[in-house]
Amino acid sequence: MEKKEIFASIEIADHEVRLVVGEFYETRFNILRVEKAAVTGVIDKRISDEQNVVNGIIKTLHQAQEALGYRIERVLLALPSVNVQRHNRRVHVIPQESSKRIRLSDVQKALNEAVSYKPDEQVELVNVGCIKYIVNGITSRKIPIDEVCDILLMDVDLLYADKDIVYSYARCVERAGLEILDVCLDSYASAQEAAVFEQTVDKYVVLVDISRQSTTLSLFTHGKLANCEVLLTGYGSWMERLLEQTNLSEHVGFRLLQNTCTFNETYAQNSVIYVWAENGVQRQLTERNVCEMTAPMVRNWLNTVNEACAPIIENGDVQYLLSGEGCEIQAIKDVLDGLNAPWNIYVPQTIGARDCSLTVCLGMF
Repeated sequence: MEKKEIFASIEIADHEVRLVVGEFYETRFNILRVEKAAVTGVIDKRISDEQNVVNGIIKTLHQAQEALGYRIERVLLALPSVNVQRHNRRVHVIPQESSKRIRLSDVQKALNEAVSYKPDEQVELVNVGCIKYIVNGITSRKIPIDEVCDILLMDVDLLYADKDIVYSYARCVERAGLEILDVCLDSYASAQEAAVFEQTVDKYVVLVDISRQSTTLSLFTHGKLANCEVLLTGYGSWMERLLEQTNLSEHVGFRLLQNTCTFNETYAQNSVIYVWAENGVQRQLTERNVCEMTAPMVRNWLNTVNEACAPIIENGDVQYLLSGEGCEIQAIKDVLDGLNAPWNIYVPQTIGARDCSLTVCLGMF
């Protein structure tokens, strides 16, 4: 019988901690547990209240351990794609064997030389991206073990993130009593889950991750993560006016947008979709009320994304791929034709985790 490989991945999102436990068993991947806990200690991708975040991690950890019946000691940690830098390093190594055959140790030596590069004291290496091997003038992505050559060349993509953010996120996880098995940029993990790299052979793909406080735009081309930009506006801005005028909580506002709303004023109806009491007075909202308060904010968000991506759209064949918790709002499909390039929404198909907010955690595996 094959040995089970069980892993846990964790994402510290802007309003909640997400923990996913999964196993690889006989070539299949199974979800064992998904846990979430609300937090208020993250503002614009930065930790503002470390203890609050630590408490959220501990809560998800205890809930998962109680349900599964065993301890979780190590996790895969997703890091926000803030101030991401991509650097390409070309390194070479001469095979030491008299036969001039490439050994795994030669590849490891070249890779160690590449990752030792430090472009800036303010960033930290997070991911090794695309690696190309050049042997006898032939370029390949397959490790050329046992091939004969005088010199092995390697082109290595290195992805760096903001050092302060990397260490603050890692510190929260370690203070919760966990070891970090590995780390990964959230945009890189999402791209792995959504098979973005395979789609970028002859076009650009802009991965749009919609979270509550922000939207992360990640540009992929030729199988590489080329650039990341964080827009400090997310689906939370869509319901700002709604919350101001009704005094409803963010949780209720999100549920209204997710399940009972449309962003198309033409089809909005006057049917009542929510009733509540405030100071002893009964209040109600119709679908048209919600639409009139949210649709203009959604269009503003669309315009912001279009403006940020306009230079890329003008220079090549581009497609948007949307992911993240904001894609759980079904009505978003009503307005996405307002984007300045073709679009698709990625919804995970893994049983037990068919939730757009879990794309990053799934990609970590």
